[in-house]
Amino acid sequence: MSKILIVDDDADFVEAVRALLESNGYDVISAHSREDGMQSVKANAPDLMILDVMMDSPDDGFTMAYDIRKQGFNKPILMLSSVSKVTGMTFDKDSDLVPVDVFEEKPIRPERLLSQIKKLLSA
Repeated sequence: MSKILIVDDDADFVEAVRALLESNGYDVISAHSREDGMQSVKANAPDLMILDVMMDSPDDGFTMAYDIRKQGFNKPILMLSSVSKVTGMTFDKDSDLVPVDVFEEKPIRPERLLSQIKKLLSA
């Protein structure tokens, strides 16, 4: 069973995604801030991370992705955020600025999320 860490400050979103993932056989851990997420990566060694951008600070997710990559985390990161809708700017994965495997906009259809997770875990 793959272990997925969700780092997002929206508790309702986390619980909805948790229910979806657990019903599809995944083990889910959650954190609600960048700091808790950083600790959870070290403590739980997830197989995949779903990461929001805007949490306590507008760029927490970007900073967290950069920091954990720098620390050697090489598992897939799926960045899932509504930052483009809020800022009007378009973001995508980028090895330097946004070191994630997939960047998706919220809201996301459950089928699309599950498909992306399956692809990332099988790569």
